[in-house]
Amino acid sequence: MTKRRVVITGMGAVSPFGVGVDVLWNSLISGKSGISLTEAMDTEKHTVKISGECKTFDPEQYIDPKEAKKMDRFTQFAIVAADEAIKDAKLEGVDIDPYRIGVMVSSAAGGFKTFEKSHKAIIDRGPTKCSPFTIPMMIVDMPSGRISMKYGYKGVNKAVVSACATGSHSIGDAFRTIQYGDADIMIAGGCEATICDVGIGAFSAARTLSKRNDEPEKASRPYDKDRDGFIMSEGAGVLVLEEYETAKKRGAHIYAEIVGYGQSADAYDMVAPCPEGKGATKSMEFALADAGLKPSDIQYVNTHGTSTGLGDIAESQAVARVFGDLDTNKNLYVSSTKSMHGHMLGATGAVEAIACIKTINEDIVPPTINLDNQDERVANLNYVPHKAVKADIKAALSNSFGFGGHNATLVFKEI
Repeated sequence: MTKRRVVITGMGAVSPFGVGVDVLWNSLISGKSGISLTEAMDTEKHTVKISGECKTFDPEQYIDPKEAKKMDRFTQFAIVAADEAIKDAKLEGVDIDPYRIGVMVSSAAGGFKTFEKSHKAIIDRGPTKCSPFTIPMMIVDMPSGRISMKYGYKGVNKAVVSACATGSHSIGDAFRTIQYGDADIMIAGGCEATICDVGIGAFSAARTLSKRNDEPEKASRPYDKDRDGFIMSEGAGVLVLEEYETAKKRGAHIYAEIVGYGQSADAYDMVAPCPEGKGATKSMEFALADAGLKPSDIQYVNTHGTSTGLGDIAESQAVARVFGDLDTNKNLYVSSTKSMHGHMLGATGAVEAIACIKTINEDIVPPTINLDNQDERVANLNYVPHKAVKADIKAALSNSFGFGGHNATLVFKEI
């Protein structure tokens, strides 16, 4: 069976920088940080007081107020990002069989805020005081369901949950869905909204978050020896994936082609990566093999790069193992955009996929900011410190790794 080609025809984003792909991209290439003191919750008793909040996001600017009240924040993000992507792809009003259009927009955690609010209502006022909308607001599959309901898309519809690899797995699985003929168009990506007592408190207890409260903009510092954890962020990224001939037939603008998808498991630890980066290595190798590309064909790697001690070392060594370090490959650029937008958990893979596609389109590599003193334990790579650089980027690879040892890699190339 011949696999069908799959291209990207639409993109949408909600990030700590604001609503829209343009504001996301312009912030990234400007080296702007989206990290600041948290305002959405009382942080007095928390050890972590910083996050990547979408502070300017007002759901009622984009969603009917009555409907917005029936959605958790993570679903609101998804709806707004999907709207942008669908409009960008000019899908509205197109005569396509709705059973050939699917949705796979997922979250790692679901409605933490809804769970928190409903639990408080039960404790304070009794179990009969829980909102009847609690379950449909908090379950992880609701963004996919809501998007399909709004647009009448009746094809493949589900949610993929793999912690911080969720967004990339969603895009990868949507890619496979089209490749094998189960859909012609897929709306795919990730969303997250975990800046709340449960989200911040639980990740703090796991000792994964930065406590650089006095310098929020400098807190996310992948590959820097002074890093002390990642920054909890929120938002959404959504892509329109489309079968190549379908896109050509309707005259769609094509941003890039998705050509490779790799998956693996560390089978090592609940939260820590395999120290040798074996799972990450295999995920990248599988993605390259799927794409039919050699390591030398890739000019840019958007790393998972969370700003954690073990993770940055393991991934950088894996990248060097696959592509070579600066001693053997001077044509590879590597950066972590999480240095600017923080870690958006289930949304992060989708947002970083958008960054890869824009890098290919614009021939600009976004930087790794706050890389002041590179850790001697990370691989010798060009991490594009501080400032974006111009470069001829024809193919880019994006890594996402999740708690539980889940690894996902996507490969995009120009068309």
